[in-house]
Amino acid sequence: MSDHPDSERLIANATSTIDRRDAEILLAASWRKSRSQLLTAAGEPVPAEVAARFEDVRRQRADGVPVAYLLGRREFWSLEFAVNPAVLVPRPETELLVQRVLELVPAPVADVADLGTGSGAIAIALAHERPRWRVLGTDASDLALEVARGNGERLAGGRVEWASGNWYEALGGRQFDALVSNPPYVAADDPVLGADGLRHEPRSALTPGGDGYASLATLINGAPGHLRSGGWLVLEHGSSQGAKLRALLVARGFTAVTSHRDLAGHERVTEGKLAP
Repeated sequence: MSDHPDSERLIANATSTIDRRDAEILLAASWRKSRSQLLTAAGEPVPAEVAARFEDVRRQRADGVPVAYLLGRREFWSLEFAVNPAVLVPRPETELLVQRVLELVPAPVADVADLGTGSGAIAIALAHERPRWRVLGTDASDLALEVARGNGERLAGGRVEWASGNWYEALGGRQFDALVSNPPYVAADDPVLGADGLRHEPRSALTPGGDGYASLATLINGAPGHLRSGGWLVLEHGSSQGAKLRALLVARGFTAVTSHRDLAGHERVTEGKLAP
């Protein structure tokens, strides 16, 4: 009889501190198995070195470190992105941004910029769907751009262009058919910033400080200088920010201003078209 604990016992013990699904995913990764292989191997003794790796990541997960950082990867738009603490973990609701840009810009050839690209998830998903689009991803963080470039080489054949700079500073005098962004929009005093997961993600990518509107307002105010006539600005935002963003877009001369709800029913994406 083996002295090593079996997989089911390790998972059961871990559920006192972390979610069972997370425990299964992390033990599978520690054992270099798929989750389905792990479940098939239920009851098998776990080698000591695997148990030690699992205990290390279990402790980190219990401290709130996102599973994606512990694995070094996260799926978005059916693509597997490398992630680390220099970038936000891509979230399912952000796929709505990709959907909206694809619907709003039907042209097979177009120029599109993803501002504050982070891991490059939005830019790469767009390039993956529209191989002839000229896609630019920008970020003020060189560490984030390093992650994005690596993802772009692996997932988009190097077809995405990258530029360093804060918002429109990275664009120079260029104009685009669509600008898209998931900027920091959480208010500085929102307790969610200390919640599980978020407190380990880059704070500058979550909140611009103050009431959370600064980056969104910068993007709206500067967009007309970088959009072609009839071009679109598409923004992700917090669930209570849609009404104010619609008003800001209208005041800045945008038409067809509309907000869209995510799968949870929250207003999550707002878009506007630059009037001819």
